[in-house]
Amino acid sequence: MLGVLGVLLALYVVFGFVLPALFGLLKFALVLAVVAFVVVALVTAVAKFKK
Repeated sequence: MLGVLGVLLALYVVFGFVLPALFGLLKFALVLAVVAFVVVALVTAVAKFKK
């Protein structure tokens, strides 16, 4: 009985806390990558127009 309760609690923790945290981290990384791409593109464009 306690083993089943432990498994249910572990699943609750994984699906309730770990997965949303991972998705939040991935979303943050994606936004950071898009911002970095825009900055690199702008710097490259400005460097090409200066020549």
